[in-house]
Amino acid sequence: MKTSEKKRPNIIIINPDQMRADSMFHLGNQASVTPNLDRLAQEGISFSRAFCQNPVCTPSRCSFMSGWYPHVAGHRTMNHMMHEHEPVLLRRLKEHGYHVWMNQRNDLLPAQEPKYYEKYCSTYFKLEHPPNALPAENWRGEEGGKNYYSFFRGEIPEGKDVDDIWTDKAVEFIKSYDGEEPFCIFLPFMLPHPTYQISEPYFSRIDRKLLPPRKLPPGEYKGKPKMQKALAQRQNLKDWNEAEFDELRAVYLGMCSKVDALTGRVIEALKKKNLYEDTAVFFFSDHGDYTGDYGLVEKVQNCFEDCLTNVPFLVKLPSSMHIRHGISGEMTELIDFYATVEELAELGKEHTHFGHSLVPFLEGKQDSLRKYVFCEGGFRKGEDHCKETGGQAVPNPKGLYYPRQSLQASDDMYNGKAVMCRTADYKYVRRLYEADEFYDLKKDPDERINEIDNPKYAQIILEMKERLLEFYQDTCDVVPFRKDSRMDREFMDVVIH
Repeated sequence: MKTSEKKRPNIIIINPDQMRADSMFHLGNQASVTPNLDRLAQEGISFSRAFCQNPVCTPSRCSFMSGWYPHVAGHRTMNHMMHEHEPVLLRRLKEHGYHVWMNQRNDLLPAQEPKYYEKYCSTYFKLEHPPNALPAENWRGEEGGKNYYSFFRGEIPEGKDVDDIWTDKAVEFIKSYDGEEPFCIFLPFMLPHPTYQISEPYFSRIDRKLLPPRKLPPGEYKGKPKMQKALAQRQNLKDWNEAEFDELRAVYLGMCSKVDALTGRVIEALKKKNLYEDTAVFFFSDHGDYTGDYGLVEKVQNCFEDCLTNVPFLVKLPSSMHIRHGISGEMTELIDFYATVEELAELGKEHTHFGHSLVPFLEGKQDSLRKYVFCEGGFRKGEDHCKETGGQAVPNPKGLYYPRQSLQASDDMYNGKAVMCRTADYKYVRRLYEADEFYDLKKDPDERINEIDNPKYAQIILEMKERLLEFYQDTCDVVPFRKDSRMDREFMDVVIH
């Protein structure tokens, strides 16, 4: 049990699924309605250049909960979770005296293990009743139609969903908690993960006329990885007009607006309980979403456009610690979340990890953060156990994820391993089985022109390749802190004496 003369801060972790950084009003999207997050950015800080370490759920969550990059221990698929011998922040908090509350939203721990959650939390909230059922209408249309794989449903009837229920219970916990030990609430949401659907008042809240321009793909997806062109063909959105894409994007922002409202409820409960000033609040998403950009929806595992990798990351420390407020353009990675909580909760360092605590920066004791950020995904030839097939031997064509799953199941390596190195001005993507990518983000922020063969950038590309080599060499493995004895004591006594 961790002891300290001063009480360590309570910790709130709000973790929406698939939320882009540019879905918030304070980061420049005039169509977004996110007043609670905008206020949180002023009371704390919002990192406009925060990046996830993998563009899909499980690898990203395993990364930010351990401080490991996905390649360190092979957590780079949707079906390879964190196991008992591996470090997970929630478990460490519980072992060091925190009351840890979490819900059933997982993508982190192996659900097939009996009572897998007991070592990771003190309170595990399970749904007592199912949420309101949606009408069983054929919103996808006919198979082969332009909406069949779009994930777009639109407006749905009002009613409580799982995120409402989870937020209710988290708020109840805050209101009723009277324990002496500090608490941590881990509140991952389903929203704004597709299906793209939302009820009132969020459906009408977004002004379609204020939506920013959609990012378009280069002709024939020239210079882009083959996954994108093939996925666009299978998702079959080629006949969508801009008004239809705008409606999809507005519904997505409506989903994000509901995330904002749920976050506001948690913050309000903390304030009413007089806990807010002494609580650390973290809000970040695991990865982003195409949302119509590049003619695509949802996400893929080995593409790294900013819409997939640039995520919201808001941090509010206890008020006595905060010097910096507002929006910061400093680059950071989600693995920095682990290191930050480790310092705040006084956990001590018990395993090698690669995050940098943000506390010195937020306290005004440090002026800059990272110059390079990294994201990785995909798999190698022969790694059939990494392929996603929806739990079946062959992907089901009637499933929403069939376009992506069918390409991943192919032996043509549409989902080949790749890694991104990004600076404030440039992005380099090294691909194992196809051409690399390089983008000048100053003149091409939409990442449409692949400059990998442009001699003008040869030196910059060489420098970023060198940075990738350094990154892999520095993070390629971890040595356990616990040392092993080379020989048993009985044998040593015989030999020595």
